Amino acid sequence: MDEQTRSGDDSSPIPREITRAGDHDIRILWKSGHESLYPARYLRLKCPCAVCVDEWTGREVLRPQAVTEDVAPSSLELVGRYGLRVRWTDGHSDGIYTFKLLRELCPCCQTS
Repeated sequence: MDEQTRSGDDSSPIPREITRAGDHDIRILWKSGHESLYPARYLRLKCPCAVCVDEWTGREVLRPQAVTEDVAPSSLELVGRYGLRVRWTDGHSDGIYTFKLLRELCPCCQTS
């Protein structure tokens, strides 16, 4: 079975393991066996909350210069069976990263 699961018409990737990697990064091993390694600052800049993304346009409003190079996750918390809340060392913790979003944001799958 791949990392997709069917529940009606919805499908979402399923993580097998979510851990910190070193001091700054987050590692997700997906049920499919794919491994994603997210640099902390990259993921912080992709926060989906209403403070970081305009609710009406979907445009990212978080300025890159507002996030320090050394930002790191201070804690990781599962939210239901669909997402992850990251508490960041800069005090931010509003965003819930859905597993679907995290899989889409996988750095190894991004094109420049």
